[in-house]
Amino acid sequence: MYLERFYDEDLAQASYLIGSERSGEAVVVDPRRDVHVYLAAAAAKRLRIVAVTDTHVHADYLSGARELAAAAGADLYLSAEGGPEWRYRFDHLPLHDGDVIEVGEVSLTALHTPGHTPEHLSFLVTDGAHGQPGYLLSGDFLFAGDVGRPDLLDEAAGYQDTKYEGARQLRRSLRRLVSEVGDHVAVWPGHGAGSACGKSLAGVPSTTVGYERLTAWWAGLLEDEEAFTRELLTGQPDAPSYFGRMKRVNRDGPPVLGQRAPLQRLEAADLAGRVNRDLVLIDTRPLAEQRRGVVPGSLSVPGGGSFATYAAYAIDPDTERRPLVLLARDQAHAERLRERLAYVGVDDVMGYVTDLEGLTTRPVPMVSPDEARGRAGELAFLDVRTAQEHATGAAPGAVRIHAGQVLKRIAEVPKGRELVVYCHGGGRAAVVASLLRSRGFGDVVELSDSEGAWAA
Repeated sequence: MYLERFYDEDLAQASYLIGSERSGEAVVVDPRRDVHVYLAAAAAKRLRIVAVTDTHVHADYLSGARELAAAAGADLYLSAEGGPEWRYRFDHLPLHDGDVIEVGEVSLTALHTPGHTPEHLSFLVTDGAHGQPGYLLSGDFLFAGDVGRPDLLDEAAGYQDTKYEGARQLRRSLRRLVSEVGDHVAVWPGHGAGSACGKSLAGVPSTTVGYERLTAWWAGLLEDEEAFTRELLTGQPDAPSYFGRMKRVNRDGPPVLGQRAPLQRLEAADLAGRVNRDLVLIDTRPLAEQRRGVVPGSLSVPGGGSFATYAAYAIDPDTERRPLVLLARDQAHAERLRERLAYVGVDDVMGYVTDLEGLTTRPVPMVSPDEARGRAGELAFLDVRTAQEHATGAAPGAVRIHAGQVLKRIAEVPKGRELVVYCHGGGRAAVVASLLRSRGFGDVVELSDSEGAWAA
């Protein structure tokens, strides 16, 4: 048996290729939309992808399962558990509790593990040469050190009080796990530290059922439903608004992109008079470069490790009908950024530019912590950090809206005074401040060095 893990730091998301070296067949679990990475990995091991599946209807990224099944000519298996509202609404083969996906002598047995979502499946992996399950692909059910949060349907999808039933389901799923799955079984989860799908994920790629049963916070609470529910629901991180869109599109069917044409290189002059009118310019340069001069109305989304996540904070393709242009280093950089935008369903990229020569630019308006302190009575403050960060201290009178919720809650942003936007390191504040300026907010400034300098 062959198992390969693919991990994206931006999404803190893991997907898996599992193959039978004897039969040359493979299955992919929870793929992203840049499906060429799985096709290349399978080809390198002389494997043919014959099956693709997802553990559940994802909220934090757009699934690549439909894309990969089309590209590989593979069967697409998806959960048929959880009730009609969360059944997938496009062609697939249904999976129920106990159903098996076979690739040669390797089998994946579906376990219905609701709680994070009603339809959630985990997969027990058995290598026929050994006869006993050796691995659990746990998706967002069980993490190293944590479990999947049950409140995302409330937080991101507009439901009310489903989190309590989700907590009850999750407790039942955990009790089933420890009673039916051996302690030796290795757990390979769908997320690592940094994911918003849980609150205390460990920074390790895998764990075991036995280790979690002995050490995880939930281990001593499975007999006390009230205490388990209270601990589970307390302190969960803010859910970005785009999670609701991901849920809906993943259920209804992500568009199949197929082989995309190379991005067109544009000249900066082609953008003159068009930025924030009939197109959107996404400035992906490092913050230090952007602060020296940006095109008015452009969106700041630095092309680092959080690019896809930050882009989803600022762009909602359900309402943004204008094509996107990337300011990137070169074509290879632009193509990779387009792939990462596809993770969050932002697909309408028309081209890229490599410079701003000839376009009007202006320095990003900044204010130092000392100046902001001295003018605190005349300024308004927008804190775009998480609730946990905000609780450690904040600027006087600051309104807190998580960066990933500003687009949806823009009516709550303070008006009438110069507005200082800040976070901890400056990245989220830059995204939000540029979003506000593009939406007509005047007098929006960013805190130099952001909250860290303010605290110091």
